Order: sequence, then structure tokens, then C-alpha cells
Amino acid sequence: MKIQERTGAGNNRSATSAQPAMGERLPSAPRERKPALAALAVLLILVGALGATMLVLRAGDRVEVVRVTADIQAGESVGDHITSVMVADDPSINYVRWNQRTGLKALKAKSTIYNGTVVIGDMFASKSSLPAGKAVVGLSLKEGQYPADLKSGDIVAAYFVGDSSSSSSSSSSSSERSGSSSSGGSSTPIVSAARVTSVPDDSDSTISSTNKQVTVTVDESDAAALTRAAAANAVSLVLVSGN
Repeated sequence: MKIQERTGAGNNRSATSAQPAMGERLPSAPRERKPALAALAVLLILVGALGATMLVLRAGDRVEVVRVTADIQAGESVGDHITSVMVADDPSINYVRWNQRTGLKALKAKSTIYNGTVVIGDMFASKSSLPAGKAVVGLSLKEGQYPADLKSGDIVAAYFVGDSSSSSSSSSSSSERSGSSSSGGSSTPIVSAARVTSVPDDSDSTISSTNKQVTVTVDESDAAALTRAAAANAVSLVLVSGN
């Protein structure tokens, strides 16, 4: 009897433990899948990847163009003051390509082009065009008649500095220019503000005593007096404010 009771008790325990424990989650219904939303997400990912690829390819489409390495004044050629630089290709910008540099050197700047500027074709013309009322005068100056660091774009004053020998040959011209001139020169400048438009590099002179050929732009009213003084080799240039 005792054995049967134990067996029965064991059967009762196993039957009770087979019931679900309190707090256990019941199985939920399967979620409804939405294939349209999944397809839209995949499409958006593909469009974003394509856009990023196009941007990378566009950034990599670069061309070699001309950039100036010194200030180029109006009426000047770029000469050898150029270098190449890579920029993003843009059909709307009229870049001067590096392989066009030979033709560029035959053109003249329409206005001042500053160092570091990337060149476009509209900056140059086949002929130099001076502003109205201006004239270009060439000077041949010895050492001491110009500042050592003179460069294109500088603003200078031009003084008459003839000695006793040159003043006798130019006294009539200097008296026309200024009533205060003397054999030692004049305290009144021939030109108070002239812009230097061309100065050769020091490396271009093979002999240190060779005259430096300087070109300046002045008012037309000052051109005659400056030319006469330059012919007598009696001109000295001085840097003035405005540089």
C-alpha cells in the first residue's frame, strides 16, 4: 500500500509540473511582411551609392591649367612667370590650359593680374590697351638710379638728377618742366606717381654695370618731360607711398 501511494504521488507531481509556469509568454502571431517597403529601402540605398560614385568621379576629372607666379601689369605678357596647377574641369570657365602656354605668352594682360591667379582667357588680348590719358615710357637706368628691390607694380616718383655736364644739354628742357631745376637736379619730381610695368630680373643681366631697362606708365602730360630727361640719362626713381 505504501508503495502504491508513493507511486501515485509521483504521478501527481509530474502531471502538475507539465502545466505552463505562471508568467511565461504565449506564442505571438507571425508579423506581416511588407515587401514594398523593403524594396523601397533597397532602392534608396542604391541611389545614394550611385550619387556618391558620381561625385567621386566628377572630383577626379581634373585638368592642368596656367597660374601666374608674379604680378602681371596691364599691357604685359606673362613671360616665364607661370606654373601649372590641377583644377576640377568646368566647361563654363575659360581656363588657359597648360598646353596653350606658348600662345598665351604672345598676348597682353588687359588689367593687373596678381600672383597666384589661375588664368582664364578673358584676362588677355592680342594688343595692350592703355587706359585713356596714359602713356608708357621706357627708361635705361644705372645702378643707384633705382631702388634695389624695384619690381613690376611699384609706384615710383621720377626725379631729374642731371649733373653739370648733362644739365647744360638739358637746361632748356628742364626749365620748361620746372622753374626750380639746377645743375644738381630738382627737388620737384618730373612725375610724382608712375607705375612700374616692366623690370627685368637681375638674373637677366650678365654684367652688373649694365643699365636696367625699366618701363613705367605715366600721365600723357608727363610723358614728354620724362622722355627728355631719360634721353639725357638724368632720371632717378624713388619708391613712394601707395605700394
